[in-house]
Amino acid sequence: MDAPDEIIHQSVRLRIMSALNALPRQALLEFMKLKAVTGATDGNLGAHLTTLEKAGYVKIIKDFAGKKPRTRVGITASGQRAFQNHVSYLHELLETNAQNSNQ
Repeated sequence: MDAPDEIIHQSVRLRIMSALNALPRQALLEFMKLKAVTGATDGNLGAHLTTLEKAGYVKIIKDFAGKKPRTRVGITASGQRAFQNHVSYLHELLETNAQNSNQ
């Protein structure tokens, strides 16, 4: 069994990656919507996004919508692969535990 991805495994980052992975390909999610989905504070979400960005799992786009600053986040191809591998790890873990409890 593979090991979990320690970057994604943290609960807020797992919620971030789940939300971004559910988007259509190349889609971006605005910071405030991601904040609502994850239940994180501004600072907490920002710190977790920085960790994910440094790992190459997300891209952060800062621009303006009219005169208002806007931050949007999207999952990268590397992030999608890492997320799918982590989900596979979790499925395998659950299957192993289910088999062990049936013995």
